[in-house]
Amino acid sequence: MLNWQFKHYNDLSLNEFHDILALRIKVFVVEQNCPYQELDGKDKKSYHLICRNGKGELVGTMRILPQGVAYDDIGFGRVVLAEEERGEKEGHQMIEEALAFCRAEFGDVPVYLSGQKHLEAFYNKHNFKSTGKEYLEDGIPHVEMCLKSNK
Repeated sequence: MLNWQFKHYNDLSLNEFHDILALRIKVFVVEQNCPYQELDGKDKKSYHLICRNGKGELVGTMRILPQGVAYDDIGFGRVVLAEEERGEKEGHQMIEEALAFCRAEFGDVPVYLSGQKHLEAFYNKHNFKSTGKEYLEDGIPHVEMCLKSNK
């Protein structure tokens, strides 16, 4: 059983932000062997999804970037799920929770993300489509994707 919560950066406790950074570094830097500049200033302007397991441990997180922070529209970034939670549809649940939050907070607006290329089919299942922009980020192939609004 996973617990999903959304908080703006200003509402995060120091321990929550520490746990978010620890999970992102564990996966992106250590597991994927990809040193990169983790702190980029965008966290301070973002909402953060906090996903905890039944033991209260942080096992998933992502940031939801308001318009103008990374894209002209809403953006998802730093989407991460602990290795022990992968493979049981939790990633899909995470995206659905984030999309529901976006609809409630921002309305029916386009949502952009920059995903690792090997996850393109995963995001396609949530109706994200490639914008055609593909590039290397820290040596890892990425693709920009967009979920269009229904307007």
